[in-house]
Amino acid sequence: MSNLTALHEAMSRLDEVWAGVGDSGELSREQLIVVSASIGVLRRRLDAVHVSVAACIARESRAELGAGSLAKQQGFRSPATLIAVATGVSRGEASRLVRVGEATAPRSDLLGARLPARYPLVSAALDVGVLGAPAAAVIIAALDRCRVVAGVERIAEGERLLVEKAAGLALDGVRMLVVRVEAWLDPDGVEPREDERRGRRALSLFERDGMVHLNAVLDVETAAPVVTAIRGFVTAVFAARKDAPDAGAPDGDRRTVPMIQADALSVFCAHVLGCERRVPVAGARVIVRVGLDDLEAGTGSATVDGVDQPVSVGAARRMAAGGGVIPCVLGGDSEVLDWGREKRLFTRAQRLALVERDGGCAMCGLPPEMTRAHHIRWWTRDRGPTDLSNGVLLCETCHHRIHDNGWEIRIDAPGTGTRTGSGTGTGTGSGTGTGAGSGTGTGAGSGSGARVWFIPPRYVDPQQAPRLGGRARFDIAA
Repeated sequence: MSNLTALHEAMSRLDEVWAGVGDSGELSREQLIVVSASIGVLRRRLDAVHVSVAACIARESRAELGAGSLAKQQGFRSPATLIAVATGVSRGEASRLVRVGEATAPRSDLLGARLPARYPLVSAALDVGVLGAPAAAVIIAALDRCRVVAGVERIAEGERLLVEKAAGLALDGVRMLVVRVEAWLDPDGVEPREDERRGRRALSLFERDGMVHLNAVLDVETAAPVVTAIRGFVTAVFAARKDAPDAGAPDGDRRTVPMIQADALSVFCAHVLGCERRVPVAGARVIVRVGLDDLEAGTGSATVDGVDQPVSVGAARRMAAGGGVIPCVLGGDSEVLDWGREKRLFTRAQRLALVERDGGCAMCGLPPEMTRAHHIRWWTRDRGPTDLSNGVLLCETCHHRIHDNGWEIRIDAPGTGTRTGSGTGTGTGSGTGTGAGSGTGTGAGSGSGARVWFIPPRYVDPQQAPRLGGRARFDIAA
């Protein structure tokens, strides 16, 4: 079997790495990276073998075999139970292995002629070690949910998009991608699911052990301002810590993030009761994205920055109306988005345009309210302009990671050339996120098509292969 051959090759590669370990038994940094990558390849190769075997066990345990079922002969009620006991996983995980195996195995018609797998691209990605079983299971489940509504051709296109974009993503990233593709495959299903979730929203309060407990379950439309405001408050607290002269003092602010979030809720409620002072939220702002055609037609779906789950266009309109904000298109004749050397700080319109392109931190994906706009070519050292082609949204951690560790950033913008710089400058924006004030903004349009690339230093990747960042990692463009 080709899968077994590939598995042996992956194991041999791992053996070679371990053979280079010295007498101390400790791995160098370079060896740690190679070993970690080799383990990843080995796991994905093993997954390909595992799902194939699981499908075979399920086929030999089908109900029509009766007492001749493989699982029953071994003393188990189902093939999933047999696999779970043999491998030490849960029955749910074993069932997922069976489903992936059945969806990616070759089939036969009623006459015995061989047919391709139900999802041939997922099958091929498993065989070459691009996808593991968990990612394949998430993709297959989404495609199965939309199969009847979307039709064969659209499902095939969705499979292609998911397999191409899932390569190199962690499982959490694959889940984010699946949510967007599912909304693209079944745009009419977003609003009914949204109504059902809205009907399940709830907030309960009770006292126990001298503490008041709050449990909230919120739909996206209800949660968007809550999430944005609390994250903005947390960002403002950390910014204040950094700027405080006694930040490192023993009696300084030592609150954890959960503590700060709890305090944020208290501050917001106290503000509503008194309404005499402005609440610090670091310029946080709810940004709702929707295509202009969808906005005018009232169809399709929209996304909310910082929240993975899409919302219907109707919800986007309600959110904009509730905030008293008129939907706008960035980059009109009344807004100058490129200031050159005339201004050092990025304007609110520029930050909104950067949010449209980057979606938050272009490197790690944190939401916009936890980022700042930075110059790629530094304002002071490199005489870099305050233009969109020289700007990028980064959280504080990624900013320092790029600046201290030698990463480079490249912006590819159609019609404007390429802007490359090493690290980023400081002091390039006042506040955080996409503008001061509160409320909801709805941006209509598809953006400029620019993409952000991160170039690792040679000690991280000798080939310095560019890594795609920003929203483009998850954008669906069939």
